[in-house]
Amino acid sequence: MTSVIETLSQRAVRWYPPSYDIRIETIPIPEIEHPDDAIVKIQLAGLCGSDLHVYRGTERLTEPCIMGHEFIGEVVALGASFHSSSTGRPHLYSTLRIGDKVVSPFTVSCGECHFCRVGFTCRCIESRLFGTPLTPGGQAQYVRVRRAGGTLYSLQDISDGSLLADSSLLLLCDILPTGVFAAFQALGHAKTLPFTTRQPYPLSASPPQIGDVSFLPFLEEDKSLTMAVIGLGPVGVCTCIALLDMLDTRKLKFSVIAIDPNEARRAKMASIYSIIGGNQQFGEFQVADTSTAKELVANLTKGVGCNAVLEVVGNTSALRLAYELVRSFGCINSVGVHSDHAVPYKGVELYDKNVSLDFGRCPVRAMFPMALELLLKRQDVLGSVGRETSLVEKIASFDDAVQVYDDFDKGKCGKVLFDPFK
Repeated sequence: MTSVIETLSQRAVRWYPPSYDIRIETIPIPEIEHPDDAIVKIQLAGLCGSDLHVYRGTERLTEPCIMGHEFIGEVVALGASFHSSSTGRPHLYSTLRIGDKVVSPFTVSCGECHFCRVGFTCRCIESRLFGTPLTPGGQAQYVRVRRAGGTLYSLQDISDGSLLADSSLLLLCDILPTGVFAAFQALGHAKTLPFTTRQPYPLSASPPQIGDVSFLPFLEEDKSLTMAVIGLGPVGVCTCIALLDMLDTRKLKFSVIAIDPNEARRAKMASIYSIIGGNQQFGEFQVADTSTAKELVANLTKGVGCNAVLEVVGNTSALRLAYELVRSFGCINSVGVHSDHAVPYKGVELYDKNVSLDFGRCPVRAMFPMALELLLKRQDVLGSVGRETSLVEKIASFDDAVQVYDDFDKGKCGKVLFDPFK
């Protein structure tokens, strides 16, 4: 083991059950416990909407925990598995060094199991979520990262890294890859492909076959995608940025409706679009309240509905609205974190509309390259802090954590980062 840690204690944001109890405490610094471990000195940590599930008690945790699953920092200790002669394992075991700057996904992934090998890293057999009693989170001055060679992403590998603000690098931990994932899943879905390939189903997803059915040519209305994003918190904003970029890059004709009941969030999204939408030639983008969304979609599509709805909230009312907006033979892609409430549809409702449901956690470690490309492209909104058009609202001290959590819970602030040493 190698280490440059020179202190024994640290400050951390800890949550106590049953709910709404945040405390700033001085606790021991974590130590290397396994040869695959790394200790990271935190430079910035994020407050995410998913943290509110713990904060509000809906996760039903019974033990205190260090909060946070978004962090970037500097490697200050490495286990014995990290050495230049390491072979047959993820490359970081042979290349990661003390002093390297790293970003971490919100879950641990070994990089070696079946799920990691095929890219489904969030379902690694050793997956653990940071910010839980079993895996202390990043809202601290130091964090222990298990299976660090498969989990961490070294920022030393980014050739244009000097162009990226630290505050924007933090977005790679969760919300930007999740937004990219939501857009990627929706545009790659078999029920969306006819509108991206301009080929009727199922030819849009398969090579020509003997005896293909003869279809009439597409009309103009058959060539346009109508998509909705429900939820304009930080992940929803990232989803809109990613979706618009993909649609524009592919030169697809589109209408995107971004929906949220919170006026401040709608205003933020509109401000960001005023920056990123200037060069888009193939589509339109509108921001809507939940109360007007159904009428707007009906008018845009002549009552047909959306090809795809991206649900980024994680509650039953958002899922119900998604169903009411989606057209027959459409898809609902949900990346919101859900509780144990039942899905608000009957089987017959899904059957009668041929609706596909796609749920689940983003495989952040696998999505890093796509998210990084977007991050480099959109530093205008992702790289700034505190502006009307900035995704990140402010960088706070741990001393402000109790108030920040309360404000975030009540929708009074947007994306906030913590500087643990501020």
